Amino acid sequence: MGEPLHLCFEDVAEGATHSLEMPPITRTAIVRYAGASGDFNPVHHDELFAIRRGNDRVFAMGMLSAGYLSHLVGDWLGPGNLRTLSFQFRSQVWPGDVLTCKGVIKRKYEASGEKRVDADLRVENQRGEAAIVGTVTAALPTRAR
Repeated sequence: MGEPLHLCFEDVAEGATHSLEMPPITRTAIVRYAGASGDFNPVHHDELFAIRRGNDRVFAMGMLSAGYLSHLVGDWLGPGNLRTLSFQFRSQVWPGDVLTCKGVIKRKYEASGEKRVDADLRVENQRGEAAIVGTVTAALPTRAR
């Protein structure tokens, strides 16, 4: 899944991007996430139940995609550097979908004595449809530390 980048404030430019492509979502991954999270809603693992509720088939939990997005953010900006993280779920993720997590630096600035960056975030499927959109603020270290 890639090595952490350990970015410094001096190394980041507005418009810089980072992305992470995940393997295709499998039913096994969905069930594993259910076990890890305790989310056993049957729409995620019981095909007939999901169909009876108006879905084409089972689908992944939104928080599974959010976990992938958090992985991108932590590796890119550093988990201890995060100041805010917010996101909205936009569409369902189905077995077979290939998700790509993306971030783009929108702003560099200083606040509260910290060197900060704001970035826009997006998780999209192989068709370019947004599953999640969000933002993050991080305080990055400087090389002078």
